Amino acid sequence: MLDNCHNAKERWGGVSELIDRWLKDRQQLIVNYCELTGADAGAPTSAMQEKFIQLCEVLLDYVSAGHFEIYEQLIREAKEFDDGGLELAARIYPRIEQTTEVALAFNDQLDGSPLTETNVKVLFESLSKLGESLETRFELEDFLIEHLHNVHADKVMSSA
Repeated sequence: MLDNCHNAKERWGGVSELIDRWLKDRQQLIVNYCELTGADAGAPTSAMQEKFIQLCEVLLDYVSAGHFEIYEQLIREAKEFDDGGLELAARIYPRIEQTTEVALAFNDQLDGSPLTETNVKVLFESLSKLGESLETRFELEDFLIEHLHNVHADKVMSSA
């Protein structure tokens, strides 16, 4: 029984911590996004460029962590419990991929060269689409966490 407890903690104990850290990163992404949406589009382009760069850095880190850490863990749990989670993930993941494409396209608009007033205007227009896409992504991710991780919490605890 002690071995089962230890094995469960090894397999799943870090998943919740990983998800918690990732959700904190999400909060930072939202803060950066809101700072930009509340910014004066007429501010000096150098100040705006720094805000857009900060947003994109957090955005790419968040998206990457989702794809290369969180989703892998959720899929691993789905395989372990074999209760329909893989099929659910297969339906949801392509929709998350679409939001990833929007995030990457937004990031690509910052090509490393200094922003002009026109670039800033275009970025602000794209910011709205990014926000809608992020909202969809967050809903899908929360759904996956609920149905591929939280649903197993009792099972993990009972085997502990």
